[in-house]
Amino acid sequence: MRPGGYSWAMTMRFLFPALLLLAQPALAQRVPAVPVPDQPVPPQPVPAQPDAVRPGWTVAAATDLLGAVRAAGAEGLSPADHGEAALSAALLSADPQAIANAAAQSYLSLARAYLLGQTPERARLQWYLASPRADPSMLQITMDQALRSNTVRQSLEAMLPTHPHYAALRESLAATADPAMRATLRVNMDRWRWMPRRLGETHILVNVPSFEATLVQNGEPVARHRIIVGKTKTPTPQFSTVATGVILNPPWVVPQSIIRESVGSLVRNRPSTARARGYSWTSSGGRLSVTQMPGPGNSLGQMKIDMPNPYSIFLHDTPAKALFDRKVRAYSHGCIRTDRALEFAATLLAGVPGWDAARIAEVVETRVTTRVPLAQQIPVHVVYFTALPGPAGKVQIHPDLYGRDAPVLAALSKEAVSASQPELAQSECYADMPNRPA
Repeated sequence: MRPGGYSWAMTMRFLFPALLLLAQPALAQRVPAVPVPDQPVPPQPVPAQPDAVRPGWTVAAATDLLGAVRAAGAEGLSPADHGEAALSAALLSADPQAIANAAAQSYLSLARAYLLGQTPERARLQWYLASPRADPSMLQITMDQALRSNTVRQSLEAMLPTHPHYAALRESLAATADPAMRATLRVNMDRWRWMPRRLGETHILVNVPSFEATLVQNGEPVARHRIIVGKTKTPTPQFSTVATGVILNPPWVVPQSIIRESVGSLVRNRPSTARARGYSWTSSGGRLSVTQMPGPGNSLGQMKIDMPNPYSIFLHDTPAKALFDRKVRAYSHGCIRTDRALEFAATLLAGVPGWDAARIAEVVETRVTTRVPLAQQIPVHVVYFTALPGPAGKVQIHPDLYGRDAPVLAALSKEAVSASQPELAQSECYADMPNRPA
């Protein structure tokens, strides 16, 4: 309490109303009153902002696009499939609406082919890799941005694969006039357009037709291993997964298909021989379940790469090592038998402390199943390329084991394609799985 009996609170009690009255004109100017009508006010249209207006196709932009469409031949595609004639005719007509319609159709058609490939999914036999995202709204936005920035052709070229293997195929296509060679190159260039654009700085590329698995680090191959793939009756599918670990001395849970084919007969008719080969079994409700225990005679050999996937396909060792000397190596039930498997395991475990080749050999001798996690997960891509650069960089042609080139070539030639996804046969590596695709 101040002298005279006035406090600060009492002063503000009398002063605040006066200050409020003085401030009212200024407040009224800054915050205008909003009348409340008796009836609802209908919504008013919002004026379009200049940058929100969809850009149009000018003659210059459409001419640039025509050049890009004609350049599609260098990518193994036919310009006629992407509106070359209609766009050329529209430009000659000088009709703005005709130019806009033809240009938009050509751009979106070529963009989709560059991003996803031209082959429809029904002709991509047993191909389960994830393609890049290319929904219509995204392509429309990309087209509008290209028109605003006058980069129509550049925007399309940016959608193509940047992998050096694709570039090598394109160079070979430009250098050869042989029809059969050109057909094979075109097929495999389209396959690269189906591929994920990022394979991983470190990844394993397993190519079925060349019977080879390659470990790639920072774009360079650091290890190559011969492989054995699925027979024509049990083809190896194409898919992506990740390797998470190495399993030493793996047991083999025999699939029911192989029990019906051979192992079941061995167990029933020659049980002592079956036991000598490491098989143990149980029977319940008439269903025979068989497991082969770890050991040098195990069908998975002494190493399996742990790479979970819904197809029961794995890279693994094999006791039948003489088969690696054959040129054509399609003998498995779908899995990928790998040459020098323990050496491959040592390469993959190089970043894991304490797991060198000597330690791996020591654990293998124990016949005890041991799982060693990798230092980091490694993407694995099982693919089907009948044309691929070899170690020296020159494109090599490989046998079309499963007859998968013809449907792709038919799609690129706009022929009728009636091929469908065949049923995926049971892999030899693991027991049947309930989520197996059709």
